[in-house]
Amino acid sequence: MTALNYEVTEAGVRLDKSISNQFEDISRSRASELVKADLVSVNNEMKKAKYAVKSGDQIEVKLPEPKEIDMQPENIPLDIVYEDEQVLVVNKPQGMVVHPAPGHPNHTLVNALLHHTRLANINGEIRPGIVHRIDKDTSGLLMIAKTNLAHKSLSKQLKEKTNKRKYIALVHGIIKEDHGTIDAPIGRSTKDRKKQAVVENGRNAITHFKVLERFGNDYTLVECQLETGRTHQIRVHMKYINHPLVGDPLYGPKKTIKGNGQFLHACELGFKHPITDEELDFKVPLPPIFADTLKNIKRKFNIQNKE
Repeated sequence: MTALNYEVTEAGVRLDKSISNQFEDISRSRASELVKADLVSVNNEMKKAKYAVKSGDQIEVKLPEPKEIDMQPENIPLDIVYEDEQVLVVNKPQGMVVHPAPGHPNHTLVNALLHHTRLANINGEIRPGIVHRIDKDTSGLLMIAKTNLAHKSLSKQLKEKTNKRKYIALVHGIIKEDHGTIDAPIGRSTKDRKKQAVVENGRNAITHFKVLERFGNDYTLVECQLETGRTHQIRVHMKYINHPLVGDPLYGPKKTIKGNGQFLHACELGFKHPITDEELDFKVPLPPIFADTLKNIKRKFNIQNKE
């Protein structure tokens, strides 16, 4: 059992809310369950979830060991862009979850990878080989570690921001600037626990963008390059500057182009090979639904121009 401790600085809120505000991975409902299970103490005393915390309160949260998900190899086709004894680069399709999680115990990229090859185990049983992630409905390139040596090298490159991660995104509205940088901290939204948001006490997050094409007054096609890798970073940052991603069910407007989720594609990935130090760079084209949507937008835009 893991124990998490903190001192209250935000007084007057409910105990369960205080816990969820403090720890990004604990929802308020989960915090309430932990309180009811007598796994939370306030100054070494048990309190109810509705207890209003006071400044200086010492909170201890005990987390039971997670139930292990039975990781089974599954014969799911993979679009492998590159592979050697150390690393593998895969083009993940839209709709595929990267690794098992509550609600998605199988049919993930990890299940498919386990059927194909051995993977580094430094990241535990649930996320073998996974160095970074992209959302379920985001398509594109991921680097996978087949050995622990490769995992350490690729993780270090991510931490030191020496690798390359470029995305293509279709957003609502017209971005007037040809390029720019969004430097705004991201954390869990205080209004909706399912969402991330730009928040004052969030984690450092930086996204660089470049406009590729503008379509009338309706849409802009942009290339985004990540300097950091926060959850939903591009989706949150583009919404923050009032240009949410087209098709985004979580951060986009209700009136949007329907697809299979947000129009976001990890188009380019670059890193140093963990053994040879060779600079590797990979690019993949847009998936059909993204490419076809762009064709339809361009066709409509050209017709409007002629009229």
